[in-house]
Amino acid sequence: MFLSRSNYNHPAYLQGAKDCIPMLPGMVAWGLTMGVSMVNSGMSVVESVAMTLLVFAGSSQLAAIPLIAVGAPMWVILLTGLCVNLRFVVFSAHLRPYLMHLPLWKRLMSGYLTADLSYVQFVSKFSKPGSTKAEQDEQDAFLAGNTGLTWVAWMGASLLGIALAHQVPVHWGLGFAGILSLLGILCSLATSKLRIVAAAVSSVVAVAAYALPLKMNIVVAISAAVAMCLLLDKTQRTLSK
Repeated sequence: MFLSRSNYNHPAYLQGAKDCIPMLPGMVAWGLTMGVSMVNSGMSVVESVAMTLLVFAGSSQLAAIPLIAVGAPMWVILLTGLCVNLRFVVFSAHLRPYLMHLPLWKRLMSGYLTADLSYVQFVSKFSKPGSTKAEQDEQDAFLAGNTGLTWVAWMGASLLGIALAHQVPVHWGLGFAGILSLLGILCSLATSKLRIVAAAVSSVVAVAAYALPLKMNIVVAISAAVAMCLLLDKTQRTLSK
């Protein structure tokens, strides 16, 4: 994606990067916190760097790090990460028509690079896939510029956090900026009644089940929200017949 020279030369590339700039302070603070948290949880520098480069998913890391620290079973860690990142299945399905004209390696690169903020900004700007090569090039360049800057900011902040892990205490609360970013994403995606119900149900259940061990309240909250939305959707379809 953002490694393509044709994207660099397109005006939409800079526009995509510029649109990402207002989100950078929260992203950098959150990435810095993730880097510090990984090392302070007992992970080695090598493990922390590997997780930063390979996972590239702050919310998944945030859920997995405490589980790793307490020695939770691998299946619990993987299941938690899977549940937290299920939203990317929806993102991928939505972005598929936009990217199918690209070769496989570029689609895979796009899947790795696209984060929540990039997805939200992209679909907000482009309501439908490009029907001409010019439109496709514009969309490719915008997404490349946006995801490229997001990746660089996150990686730079996370690696800096790893390097300064013993000098930057976690109790400084830098992660609060990242939480604010997630709240912004939540509000921007709550565009339908079912999505609002899903957010409300998952929030209530996550708090109610907070006492569950190994952060299992996250899994329970997601399951409850999905079940409720499926039930409401089925009921709505039945009534409309």
